[in-house]
Amino acid sequence: MNIVYLSPHFPPNYYLFSVNLKKMGARVLGIGDASYDELRTELKDALTEYYRVENMEDYEQVLRACGYFTHAYGKIDHVESHNEYWLETEARLRTDFNIQGTKNHQVARITRKSEMKNLFQKAGVEVARGKIVKNIESARNLIQETGYPVVCKPDRGVGAADTFMINNDEELNAFFSGNRQNRYIMEEFINGDIHSFDGLTDLDGNVVFYTSHVFSQGIMETVNQDRDIFYYSMCEIPQDIEEAGINTVKAFHIRGKFFHIEFFRTRDNKLTALEMNARPPGGLTTDMFNFANNIDVYKEWANIVVLNKFTASYSRPYHCGYIGRKLNKNYINSHRAIMQNFGHIIVYHGHIDSVFSAAIGNYAYLANSACLEDLKKAAEFIQATA
Repeated sequence: MNIVYLSPHFPPNYYLFSVNLKKMGARVLGIGDASYDELRTELKDALTEYYRVENMEDYEQVLRACGYFTHAYGKIDHVESHNEYWLETEARLRTDFNIQGTKNHQVARITRKSEMKNLFQKAGVEVARGKIVKNIESARNLIQETGYPVVCKPDRGVGAADTFMINNDEELNAFFSGNRQNRYIMEEFINGDIHSFDGLTDLDGNVVFYTSHVFSQGIMETVNQDRDIFYYSMCEIPQDIEEAGINTVKAFHIRGKFFHIEFFRTRDNKLTALEMNARPPGGLTTDMFNFANNIDVYKEWANIVVLNKFTASYSRPYHCGYIGRKLNKNYINSHRAIMQNFGHIIVYHGHIDSVFSAAIGNYAYLANSACLEDLKKAAEFIQATA
């Protein structure tokens, strides 16, 4: 079985997907713009071959790499990146090489927020009022209906990049006076907590693993206000999250992929859909899956790709929490004090790739406990500033 993996070195913990594919007997063929010498030893050992391109943004280079792999090893059976940024590239390759999975004519539903709204509604999930705004007049028409504040973000965007909250006419005028290159969607601001529904489907679209996380705030607030983030997994999934999440996965036809669906839970306990991501949650969340459930999702994804089987059993015995810190803040408690006080529940700590640091911090602690209060106390201690 020939599997092309785009940027197999990124994020750093995702090398484990390639390692487990090889263990399952698959031939893993990597394409990336990093030099071969930069790859960690375990990844080099897992790859049958690595084709370095000068620029992953240049589709012709990636296309030639896949053409070479086809000539050398035969038909490509699967292509993956687990990275939102390369979803369109994946789809183009599947279309050009007739590979199973999301193709060109289907990819907009998992990349464009305007398309996501339609499918959320098909799934019976409430969405924020909003629309594509091409000019200030169309924005004002929406604001007459919703009032301020509103959130404006690229229709095709990754994370919270180029996302703005607009609170008044002055900020609206300033937004449209800028040189905007993206196609923007504007939505009413929903005041609520961020909850996610995360998991994995098999090749037939069945949800074989799922969990839910609660976030201290959204990524937009974390980035724009330079705040620390804390989020944790639930041991018991609220029924409305479970129903909305599973219905959404079906509506979006997610097959053989991870998913990360974000909802607002408002003060009156209602759910409003934010967005669907057809990839694993960011950062170390795949490792959090493992710690919270005593499973190995890297292995299970490989099982699905090769055999279409999910073999693990899980019961969510623990809450696993992500606690981030940023280099520009003056924290009260040292790493030594953190480990002395909470080392018994900290299962991992380490530096975070700078690409993610604005959103999730420069250094992370993962804490695992059956008692949620333990995690909250650890987060308060770790993130306390002078």
